[in-house]
Amino acid sequence: MASVFTLHAADEYAAERSRMVREQIESRGVRHLDVLQAMRTTPRHLFVPEEMRGQAYADGPLPIGYGQTISQPYIVASMTELLAPSRQMRVLEIGTGSGYQAAVLAQVFKEVYTIEIVPELGASATALLKKFGYTNLTVRVGDGYLGWPEKAPFDRIVLTAAPPEIPQTLIDQLEKGGRMVAPVGSSVWEQELVVLDKLPNGKVTSRTVYPVRFVPMVKAK
Repeated sequence: MASVFTLHAADEYAAERSRMVREQIESRGVRHLDVLQAMRTTPRHLFVPEEMRGQAYADGPLPIGYGQTISQPYIVASMTELLAPSRQMRVLEIGTGSGYQAAVLAQVFKEVYTIEIVPELGASATALLKKFGYTNLTVRVGDGYLGWPEKAPFDRIVLTAAPPEIPQTLIDQLEKGGRMVAPVGSSVWEQELVVLDKLPNGKVTSRTVYPVRFVPMVKAK
């Protein structure tokens, strides 16, 4: 899918986005051309609170309210690249937040399904993503631990909040030959980014990529 943000490429933040990609993302080894293009064109400043827009392209996460954050640009790009995206694949995202990661995913995957547990964030992300005209992206307010069984299995699954361990429910909703990328850890100070692959025979393998710091993944009350 071509970027729906093409018309915004010449906005006042275009130079900041290019610098962000060059200095924060490419310099750290992200090479996937579609991912880099999505990061260059997606207006991150529109996915953060208005008072934070001046910091939207800084090299770090930002608060978006309700105890949640928008991830550091490099982490968004790196996790997307680790998914090994394809325009023929369907992806499930757990933790919509502001909708920024979903917007990036929608530019490199065929279909995106994204779940947000905070109703207010789910509503605002839905409105913003709809405004930008996505037709391959669906937002649901609900418990990410349950996944999206009626749309499973998924070629890829990505978590943007950290569970103590990867829920078996989500592993079960991953297609054979599929991949999951998730921060895992019971403490914000002891989290690792994990790449989990489900082999064609159903066996699951995993590897740790690097330490991360995400908000905890919570269950519905």
